[in-house]
Amino acid sequence: MRAIWKCTPRALVILALGTGCAVGPTYHRPKVDESPAWRAPSQSEDSARTFFDSLANGSNLVPPPSPAAAADTPSGAATVRRPDWRASFEQRELNAQTGVSWAELIKDPVLQALIDTAVHENRDVRTAIATIEEFRANYGASKGPFFPQIDGNAQAGRAKAMIQPGTTASYDLVQFTANLQWELDFWGRLRRNSQAARAEYLGTEEGRRSVVLTLVSDVATGYLQLRELDLDLEISKRTLASRQETLRLALRRYQQGLISELDVRQFESEVNNSAVQIADFQRQVAQQENSLSVLVGHAPGTIPRGLSLTDVLGTFVIPTSLSPELIARRPDVRQAEEAYVAANARVGASEAALLPTVSLSGQYGTQGDKFSNTFQKNGEIYQIFGGVSIPLFHGGELRNQLRAARARADQARFSYEQATLVARREAEDAYVGVRTSRDQAVAQQRQVDALRRAFDLANRRYQNGVSSYLEVLDAERSLFTSELALTQAQRQELVSGVQLYKALGGAWTEGDAGK
Repeated sequence: MRAIWKCTPRALVILALGTGCAVGPTYHRPKVDESPAWRAPSQSEDSARTFFDSLANGSNLVPPPSPAAAADTPSGAATVRRPDWRASFEQRELNAQTGVSWAELIKDPVLQALIDTAVHENRDVRTAIATIEEFRANYGASKGPFFPQIDGNAQAGRAKAMIQPGTTASYDLVQFTANLQWELDFWGRLRRNSQAARAEYLGTEEGRRSVVLTLVSDVATGYLQLRELDLDLEISKRTLASRQETLRLALRRYQQGLISELDVRQFESEVNNSAVQIADFQRQVAQQENSLSVLVGHAPGTIPRGLSLTDVLGTFVIPTSLSPELIARRPDVRQAEEAYVAANARVGASEAALLPTVSLSGQYGTQGDKFSNTFQKNGEIYQIFGGVSIPLFHGGELRNQLRAARARADQARFSYEQATLVARREAEDAYVGVRTSRDQAVAQQRQVDALRRAFDLANRRYQNGVSSYLEVLDAERSLFTSELALTQAQRQELVSGVQLYKALGGAWTEGDAGK
């Protein structure tokens, strides 16, 4: 028996560790379409490029007004500052092949503080971190079967046994033993299970990154929308003040018999309309603050303000030359790949379940008829066995489990390929949004400038009795609508950059490649 203990187990261990294999497919990343560059702009977009460049460079489509007329501006027109567009194209573009940080993208310290708070306080992020801890523990547990499983046992009592037919004996028994069970991972079943657990753990890490990336994007987008609403509210208040002044002048002209009551009522209606807009924007501001408060992990409340929307736009770095290769770094793509790695490893574990299981088992201990005699030399007991378990018939259960594992691996592979395609589409959409939102904001700014001048001329014509009040009201309404559209276009330009940042998986460095 002692000779068996010295030779056979050692030989089995050497055989298991030295010549053991891992059945099942080895993981290889599927080939996906990786275009070397962004899709080229459409022909229609290229044909309009010269026109938009002329707008950005400040070219006039009509002759400038006379110096006397240019000196006057309407009292109700909201002045919306716009950064120099030549600087936008030549100085503010970013060439970052390894990613962009939020501090580079939008240089607003208040927004940065909100993002930092959200990352640490948001409950979804905390839930994701707790999920990581669960799968990290599962991965650690998957390594346990690699080692011998040893359990200690103790028992004491009185027994009665038959010695020979018709003869029995009673005796006391005290026993202490240690039991050993060790499955030799001859076919790699345990290794495959551990590989799957590791991939699932890494997948939860990517899931946390995805939650953080989405959260940061939502906070930035929500903050920009809040700053847009602030500017809309400011424009509405200025428009209200302008219309109140117009109504005051109309009342004076009505008292002088120069206009009818109908004119006065029309101006009064426009004043009330501005008040309605102000109340609506105030409601939206409060609700947006509440939404942002929850995102950053706080109860609904006020949100501090940093740079204005136009100031943020003046420092905005347009990420127009980021590498499309960054798509592979997106956390959702990497999470889908880890799911495929795990499913592929499960196939190997299912294949190994069809093969013989080699194991060692044993027991060593001591016993006696009372506690004082338990640890005597003649009380030593032990047993050691090497065993092989061969699955002969399971009613097709193991075969079907293997088929199911292979089907799940196919599902995971196709999900990974689909995630890559969707990521590519989202990046292309965001990149187009960055290109076109700049042009839209430029054109909208020029429209505001033109309508502001038109309102000034209509107001002068009305005061001089050349035109009716309808011309003034129409010009003022158009200017107000255009100014609100301008704030929306400016916000959309910033949001497009945020969407591109998110579509490319956020900031990363070359040092992350091995993680």
